[in-house]
This record gives sequence, structure tokens and C-alpha cells, in this order.
Amino acid sequence: MKLLQIPTATLEQRIKEELEANPALEEGEETEDALEVRDDGTNDVDDFAETEEPVKEEEFELEEYLTDYIEDDPSSYKLQANNYSADDEDKTMPIAVEDTFHEYLEQQLGMLNLAEGKELILAEQIIGSIDDDGYLRREPIEIIDDLMFAHNLTVTEKEIVDILNMIHRFDPPGTGARDLQECLSLQIDFKLEVEFDLHGLDEIHNLRIARRIIDEYFNEFSKKHYQKLQRYLGISEMQLKSSIEEILKLNPKPASGYKGSGSRTSQYIVPDFTIVNRDGELDLTLNSRNAPDLRINEQYKDMLQSYKVNKANKRTDKKEKEAVLFIKQKIDSAKWFIDAILQRQQTMYKSMYSIMQYQYDYFLTGDQKTLKPMILKDIADITGLDISTVSRVANSKFVQTEFGTMRLKDFFSESLQTSTGEEVSTLEVKKILTDIIAEEDKRKPFSDEKLKNLLRDRSYNIARRTVAKYREQLNVPVARLRKEL
Repeated sequence: MKLLQIPTATLEQRIKEELEANPALEEGEETEDALEVRDDGTNDVDDFAETEEPVKEEEFELEEYLTDYIEDDPSSYKLQANNYSADDEDKTMPIAVEDTFHEYLEQQLGMLNLAEGKELILAEQIIGSIDDDGYLRREPIEIIDDLMFAHNLTVTEKEIVDILNMIHRFDPPGTGARDLQECLSLQIDFKLEVEFDLHGLDEIHNLRIARRIIDEYFNEFSKKHYQKLQRYLGISEMQLKSSIEEILKLNPKPASGYKGSGSRTSQYIVPDFTIVNRDGELDLTLNSRNAPDLRINEQYKDMLQSYKVNKANKRTDKKEKEAVLFIKQKIDSAKWFIDAILQRQQTMYKSMYSIMQYQYDYFLTGDQKTLKPMILKDIADITGLDISTVSRVANSKFVQTEFGTMRLKDFFSESLQTSTGEEVSTLEVKKILTDIIAEEDKRKPFSDEKLKNLLRDRSYNIARRTVAKYREQLNVPVARLRKEL
């Protein structure tokens, strides 16, 4: 179940861990069995087994295992993956090699005229305290404590502010801000001071108004009280709109514009499945790129056979028997792991195939309105799997389609009954809701009550609180915050 839960991107690392922990498991294609089988179906080891004397009860389990293991073709435990996509050529993932955001800031320290020792250590401490969004979230008193604890260095709050003001002029603009208001203000200053010659008179005038809005009326701006802003600033609606457009061009997360801003920007989605439309027929493939062929180590199989030969000739001792018991444990573990990987692939393919058939119209057209209501129980009933198993397949798994790469759990939704008695997916309702909000007049955006009435006009029986819930799930703000000039 644990193997089933992890995505393909993590499976390769899990297999490497197992290969390192179990010497009986190795990577590669299985070779022909070393035992030569005669026409009557017997082999040399079978002959030794027939000539053995009666064994003690504690030895019987091991003896039976040796015979069964050799007769049971070990090559059947190979992990054979025949469902590679035609485009799968290698098993490697791209790795971005680049400086991190903090390394980029440290490179700019060389441009400051800082004395070796106290000032440089203080600057490095401040840069190290800046988060991946580009903000300095730690208070000066906390930085003072950090320096005292880590470097036995005593500094004042004024020294911290002086160095921080230098870092505020680093690229990207807004770096080291302590909150959003200061971040936007620093970026406006950069435009007015550094890029002054690049702007026309009207743009400079709008930037200055934008600076006043940020510094003096940030609360009214964040709540979109536009009429108050016009009255306080004594400007026209057109001037206010132009100034707000300048603010909206700014970056609320300065570090996000730099590729090395943190590990979150270096994450890659590896689809677990691929669905291709081949002339109206959907073709599903399971991504097995990170599941190599696995087999039992040949040397361990040879050691088992040698033990049988020696036991038949009465040349075994206690140490050799202990070694064989160890080998048995490792081979059992390797066989279990290979079987678990195979079962994982079969369960995933079976579940995804049922989802594809259930949502066939969507995978053909990409139209979210064609998505049917589907819950975990529906797929569990079709596949005969437990609901918890289907849930593990759907969790953190992705499918690549002609319309983009999507999470499997996004295809699951509850049903909602229309005024005509037809059951539709809540995903369809959310798509309609998104379309209505996208087409609304942003000067007078629809309230949740109005959205409810518009949905009911389209035969979707829905309550206002449900509209609010769907809107929040879609990350759409309330009407007041959607208002634009």
C-alpha cells in the first residue's frame, strides 16, 4: 500500500533504497536458468534431493524451500515492463543547475563597501534571514540574538537597519522588505530613481501618485475603496486607474522573478499515466520510466544450488546453513518487493483505465462540462478494489492528456441535481460559475446572491452558501475585491 501511494517521480528513489538494502535484489534483465533441465523434466539438483537421508523437522522447511525455489523458475520474478510509451527513451529526469536566490544576493555583497568582520557577518546574517519570497520576516531584535548566539557578536538595531537599507537596493527590487507595503514602496522608488529616464512625464506622475497610495492609503487600496482614494488624493477616476495599473505591474514576491528563488521553483511533475487520442480511440499507457527490470541476484541463486550439492554429498556445516538461511530471507524479501512493484503497476493501470472509461467524453474533448459525477466508490465498484486502494491511486498521481497534465483527484466530484432532475457534476457547476465571473462587468461584479440566481436561471439548483463555498474553492475573491475601475 505504501508503494501504491507514492507517485512515479518518487518510485525511482524507493527502488534505489531497496537495491542498496537488499543484496539479493539487482537491476537488469533475467538470464537463462543455470540448471540444465533434461527431457524427463528433472535436473541435477532433483537427483541430489532424491538421494538425501531423512532430515530433522527444523530442517524440513529450509529443504522444501530449496527444492521449491529451484523448481519455481526465478525468471518469473523479473519485473517486465511492456507498457513504455513510444516516447520514453531514458530514465533520467532533468535537473536544473543554477544559483539559488540567496547565492545571487551574496554575489551582490561584493558591490558594497563593507569592512571584513562585523559588517560582513551582519550582512550575511540578514541575507540568510530573507525567505524564498524575498521578505525579511525576522525582527531586528531576533537578528541581534542570532548574531550573539552564532557568532558571539554584539550589534545595535541601528547597525542592522543601516545594512538592511543597503540590501534594499539589491536586485531584484523589493528584496529584504518586511511587509507587502514596504516591498511595493521599494519597487516604486526603484522606478523613480533608477529607471527615471525610461519613463515619460505622465508615467512619472502616475508613479508618484502610486507611491502616495502605497505610503498613505494602503488600507483603502487593499480594500478597493476607490471613491475614497479619489476624494483623498483629489484626482480623477482616469488618474486613479492609471496609478493603480502602475501598482499592479509590481511584483508582490520579488524573489519569484529569479529562477533560483527556492526548491519550489525546481519541482517537476512526472505524469504517472498518458492518454492519447488515436483517431477517436483513447490509448492509455502507464509510465514505467522509473520502474526498471529487477531480478534475483545470480550469485545468490548459485549459492543455493551449491548448498544443495554439498548437502547431498554431506559436506555442509553449521555456518553454511546459517548463510543459506540468510540468503533465503533476502531472496524472499526481493521476491516480495518485485511482486509489490508489479501489483502496484497493475492496480494503477486498472484504476486509471476505469477512470478513463468513466470520463471518456472528457478525455476525447477536454470540455469540463462533459465530466460526470464520480466518487471513489464508483471506481471501486468497477475495479473490485477497496475504496482506500482507489484513494491511494488517485492521491498525488497525474495523468498527461492532450489538454494538459491533471491530478487524478480532480476528476472526482459529487453530483448536483438540476431542476429537470438530471444529475450533473459539481465540476460542471464550477466551470459555469467561472465563466459567469469571467464575463461579469468588473465595475459592478456579481454578488454571491446574484451568482446563485444566474445559476438557477440555468437550471442549477444551488444555495447562496454553496456558491460562496465553490467560489472560495476556485480562489475567487468576493465581489468587492473583484471590482476594477
